[in-house]
Amino acid sequence: MRITIIATLLALSAALTAFGVIALDLFEPDRDEVQLVLVTSALWLLFGVAYWLLRRVNARAVIALVLAGSALIGGAAMVGPPNTSTDSARYAWDGIVQTNGISPYAFTPADARLDSLRPDWLFPAPQTTAAGKEICVGERIATTRTTDGDRLCSALNRTAVPTIYPPASEILFVGVRFLTGPEPEYWPLQLTGLLLSLGTTALLLVGMRRRGLDERNAALWAWCPLVATEAITNSHVDMLGVIFVVAAVFLVSSKKVWRGGIALGIAIGTKLIPVLAAPALLKRGGWRLVAASVLSFALLYVPYVLATGIGVLGYLPGYLTEEGYQDGSRFALVSLVAPGASAVIVAGLILAIVAVLVIITTDQNQPWIGQLVMIGATLLVLSPRYPWYALLLLPFVALSGRWEWLLVPMALTLRLLVPNLELTRASIAIAVLVIVVVSLRRAGPGSLTRMLPARPA
Repeated sequence: MRITIIATLLALSAALTAFGVIALDLFEPDRDEVQLVLVTSALWLLFGVAYWLLRRVNARAVIALVLAGSALIGGAAMVGPPNTSTDSARYAWDGIVQTNGISPYAFTPADARLDSLRPDWLFPAPQTTAAGKEICVGERIATTRTTDGDRLCSALNRTAVPTIYPPASEILFVGVRFLTGPEPEYWPLQLTGLLLSLGTTALLLVGMRRRGLDERNAALWAWCPLVATEAITNSHVDMLGVIFVVAAVFLVSSKKVWRGGIALGIAIGTKLIPVLAAPALLKRGGWRLVAASVLSFALLYVPYVLATGIGVLGYLPGYLTEEGYQDGSRFALVSLVAPGASAVIVAGLILAIVAVLVIITTDQNQPWIGQLVMIGATLLVLSPRYPWYALLLLPFVALSGRWEWLLVPMALTLRLLVPNLELTRASIAIAVLVIVVVSLRRAGPGSLTRMLPARPA
């Protein structure tokens, strides 16, 4: 009976996921934010109930349910184009440019020298109105100018700046476009996201079984609405970093430090934030982990540095300024007590302290708890506008079974759907409170007392 109910809930989740992809769109000028929040909340509720029921299912059925749910919900997430982000349009363009032998760091998408490479689905031709005026039409289409001053209609964001993505991401982009060519639209990257998501699910199940962990907790990754929305529908390249981070964790915890370091370096070379997984591995990995990570990271950059030089930094410095990480305006909670640029210092101190504690206290046979704390604390302190950054957190929620940390991606998702600072602060504060209370309860009675220095005799 439980299996039947879970299967029904997963089917409902898949149907609601497909409905959300088709009917709900952040790019619509008259979008209904209430409907967006209600559908997203319903998806999280179905996910929570299905996971709660799974905890009472016989272990022999767990793997089949976890994998089937991951595939079913993930497949449903592919039924429409991206609906909360335009990043995958840039991924496609970077891949198209590279298949033509051009470094993605060398030219901006608006550069007139690249006119012949632009496919119509990324750069539709402007339409002429009855009054003879040229306009760009489409809810994902922005109006900009080429370097020659001509009107350019584009599905990409930030067409006037070079790409921001590190080399492992760029290798993925060119690999996808090498196989598909420039004309297929969003589905190749969505399929890539689905395959990486399923691969991560399988990797978690195998790693959990070998370490005697409860395989049911793999559902905290496999069925999570954030994975369907951001790893598949919106095809965020963070997914590539996630699977390499999970591989690195299992390798290092099995004392295969060199291979784990290489995997970690590739993860960091996908998107820099996987470096947050490193502190919990340092006690066992030591200099070998650092050396392997740095070497693999550097080797990924070599062909791009040879082609572009210092230009491989792309738009990263400008992005940090744009997002408010240099003046402190992005830190939702920290800015309450440390306004302005001082928020950067306070946030840095908090994260430095967390990193030191993680390095000192992490059990090297189970490093995922330290990684959960390091990544989760960083997301709470930095409070980014983009919930897909929390994809990196989810495998460690699954490995540790600490479901309370799911409040972090939920709060960040709410921030994206309803960009209100006070609501963001309230949701993040609630997440912090629940995580602290549940963590203390897990630690057992007297946990606070044990953390205090002993009284002298």
